[in-house]
Amino acid sequence: MANHKSALKRVRSDEKKRLLNRYQYKTARNAVRALRAESDKKAAEERLPVVYAMVDKLAKKNIIHSKKASNLKSSLASHVNGLA
Repeated sequence: MANHKSALKRVRSDEKKRLLNRYQYKTARNAVRALRAESDKKAAEERLPVVYAMVDKLAKKNIIHSKKASNLKSSLASHVNGLA
């Protein structure tokens, strides 16, 4: 266990950050899942910028890799474009 005051504080702050990152990542994953389940093209096009913003924020905060964010956005765009 940590012995220094600063190390104890680091443990507390790391746990808070971990929980926040986990919440944001799970929320974004649910948004992606909902977008992929969407069958109406108009509704999917309206939801796409919101999901893009979520994914970009995750990449900016290094919760996910920037290339993973690019791959996600690309696959979502092709999914939305393929809807009838």
